[in-house]
Amino acid sequence: MTIFSVHYAKTHLSRILTALDVYDEVIITRYGKPIARLIPYALRITKRQPGRLKNRFKVDDSFFDQLPDEELSAWSE
Repeated sequence: MTIFSVHYAKTHLSRILTALDVYDEVIITRYGKPIARLIPYALRITKRQPGRLKNRFKVDDSFFDQLPDEELSAWSE
């Protein structure tokens, strides 16, 4: 990711578009605050790999417990 000001973006749009070849995204700022995010139109698609996130996070066993009745009734309304 790289950051450019609005003034720079207006003056050097072609350079920013070229920067998208190197960076995954470009942020445009106005007065130091982000106002836009540019991403490449054709994202680089990687081949899916089953089990790639294994052991990256843990789900507590209580996640699979049944919801309380008041919670279940709220979903059916």
